[in-house]
Amino acid sequence: MRATVLNDPALAKYSGRFAWLSINAEDARNADVVGRLEIDAYPTFLILDGASGKAALRWSGTLTAAEFERFLADGERAVAGSGGSPADEALARADRLGGGKQAAAAAAAYAEALRVASAGWTGRDRAIESLLAAQQKAGDLEGCVATARREIGGMDRGPAFAAAAATGLGCAADAPKDAAWRAAAIPELEKLVEESLGLQDVLADDRSSAYGVLVDLEDERGDAAAAKAMAQRWMGFLDAEGKSAPSVEQRAALDSHRVGAALALGDPARAVPALLASEHDLPDDYNPPARLAVLYREMGKYDEALAASQRALDRAYGPRKLRIFDTRADVYVKMGDKASAKRTLEDAVRFAQSLPEAQRPARLVAQLEKKAAALGS
Repeated sequence: MRATVLNDPALAKYSGRFAWLSINAEDARNADVVGRLEIDAYPTFLILDGASGKAALRWSGTLTAAEFERFLADGERAVAGSGGSPADEALARADRLGGGKQAAAAAAAYAEALRVASAGWTGRDRAIESLLAAQQKAGDLEGCVATARREIGGMDRGPAFAAAAATGLGCAADAPKDAAWRAAAIPELEKLVEESLGLQDVLADDRSSAYGVLVDLEDERGDAAAAKAMAQRWMGFLDAEGKSAPSVEQRAALDSHRVGAALALGDPARAVPALLASEHDLPDDYNPPARLAVLYREMGKYDEALAASQRALDRAYGPRKLRIFDTRADVYVKMGDKASAKRTLEDAVRFAQSLPEAQRPARLVAQLEKKAAALGS
């Protein structure tokens, strides 16, 4: 977002209307604000009410420049708590509830906004996208799928459509396999996600994520050939994006996707040149060597994997170090060195315990502890 959207000149006109703040959520100095604002996904954008300091609107994920402008306008309305049409007011209520992480109540308010909206309401697509996200967060998978099947077909073909289709398909895929509505919903929503791949005004990382969703779906079906074919399409898309990227940062922003596509192809070496280029061009960034460690691990190049993971640890800080420790432990396991793997996991847990509570990922720490215990004494 920083490399592709937040630097858009179209956003400059808002500089006097908002006090802009960027927070590094992994810096220990910011632990208090991270905990207070309950930031648990990246990137997260918040419109804060200056009077209360609370989030009036919360958005997790990406936005195009045009969507970000709408986000700012909706945030102002959410802070005011009123203004505009009945649908706009319902949307503002929903946004405030979502900003407070009351997903189920927010979903009901988004549904109300759609119910009272007049024909041609400009907020409809954003309300549908937000309703689906709220239903997914609330665990209402059946409601999410029903909304997706009812609403997405009538959306304008743009970023909100792509995000809504991906969310709807994700809800269907995550539903119990014996749910009566699941089997019919998946192919219907899959077609919409496929359609979104060809939309040029959708951000590259969102289109790439859609490819990943489709690969996972073929894997779930047990169709290895179809999964590999989709992964090949995915990698081709990423190769084209890399060649046309106007900056190092924009090219590197898709590195995690390159790793996913290469692993899905069963060819981890395919992504190594791009990651080596990113490490060369961004020498202070821990991400390229951390991702190289994963690729080298899967290639059986264990010495290179350990060296890359150490470079990543030397540059990283905060909770992201835990994933690097975990990768390093997996390398030792593959080498047959369980003692070193166990020590690495124990180091990871000790490091986690040194983090401020707001920055300590409890679920990941529990997983690391369980893996260490499984390696014995």
